[in-house]
Formats: sequence, C-alpha cells, structure tokens
Amino acid sequence: MADKRSGRCLCGAVRVTVTDPEPHLNACHCSMCRRWTGLAFVTLDVPEGQIEIEGAEAVKAFTSSDWAQRCFCGTCGSTLWYRLTAPGAPTDYYLAAGLLDDLSGLTLANEIYIDCKPEAFAFAGPTRQITEAEFLAMLPPPAAKE
Repeated sequence: MADKRSGRCLCGAVRVTVTDPEPHLNACHCSMCRRWTGLAFVTLDVPEGQIEIEGAEAVKAFTSSDWAQRCFCGTCGSTLWYRLTAPGAPTDYYLAAGLLDDLSGLTLANEIYIDCKPEAFAFAGPTRQITEAEFLAMLPPPAAKE
C-alpha cells in the first residue's frame, strides 16, 4: 500500500499530496533560502510524478537565479517549493517540509550551503554536509549561449 502524505499552505488555497515520500529531509542554508523562509529551508525531495497539486491557480513563481525558481501561495504567501530550471536538471519538487501534516518517520539527512550557515543555530544529529561549491558542481553545466 502506498504511503500518501498530504499538506497545505497556511490558507489552504494550495494543497499537496505526496506518494511514497523519501525518508530524508534536506536543509539549505544559502542566503536566498534564509531570506525566503526566515532561516534554513527544510525540504522533502519529491519526483514530479509523486506529487498532486490542488489549487495550482494560486501558485506564484519567482525566478530567483539563472537555474532555479521558487514558488509560493499567491493568497497567503506560504513557501511551497523550489525547482531547478536549468536544462537537464532534475524536475523534482523540493517541497517545503512544513506543508505536510505528518512528518513522522522522516529525518534530516543533508545540509547544503553548509559554509553559509550562520553560527546562531545548529541541527541535532549527523547530516551529510555539502558546501556551496560542492552543490554548484552537482548542477548540469549551463546551456551554451548562441
């Protein structure tokens, strides 16, 4: 039987259902994620085929870099997800973990932009820690400009 987890933005205009979520959460410490969420952006990596979105008409997108887009609820402003937009990049949703009603069984596994993390806080437990340079090296190379 499939594990289905549901969640919503603060006002309920956008609802999501995730099927068979990965058991690992990720945290990003880059300056954009900190400004967007107020601290670290904690996400669940969801392949495109494993998410159902209701209320897509309320979703607003902001292109935050040459290679990524951040989406939020246009009604209440809740952070929804982050997606890579570079050609050849995965089409996964990096879903805001806090949208889900049930996070049981999920654990924080990865922290990216660890070299940008403020000293003011630290997560408990061991995580795989990836620097900004290491993360950027994982992205597909930029498309050649004609």
